[in-house]
Amino acid sequence: MKKTAILAAALSAAVTLPATAQEVTLGLGYSDYHREIAEDGAQFAIEYLHNPFFEKGRLSARFGATLEAQETGDVFAGVGISSVVDLNNDWFIETSVMPGAYSESSAGNDLGSAFEIRSLFAVGKRFDNGKAVSLAFSHKSNASTADENPGVNSLTLRWHIPLGR
Repeated sequence: MKKTAILAAALSAAVTLPATAQEVTLGLGYSDYHREIAEDGAQFAIEYLHNPFFEKGRLSARFGATLEAQETGDVFAGVGISSVVDLNNDWFIETSVMPGAYSESSAGNDLGSAFEIRSLFAVGKRFDNGKAVSLAFSHKSNASTADENPGVNSLTLRWHIPLGR
């Protein structure tokens, strides 16, 4: 009975959160692998960012998930936390850390393990309709949890689309 009451309270709180805080981002960019034998290439990314679970002043934090695919066939899927700092004139800074699973298309694009962590830093501008554009720099590596840790950097232009508007 207690679990049911806690679940009902959590669902009720989730329903009252503003739906416009959720968003999907679509990104197109380029990835540069650290190994000389790697195949660099274009990247497509889609990310879902949930309602903030923390908001104080200009800072908010929320859970998110990402799926990234390289033209070479490499794929990364991760979940984690994203934070946004709102600046003046609708500009913002976004950071995220998303651990996840990575699958390489060739031995040259092996990042050392299936477990990788994507960190991201982006600067963006929000428009009057709620949509936004950002330029993001991201890095994926296994944080030295494996014997090899070559890593990959990506530069991505992202389009943010609010959900529920």
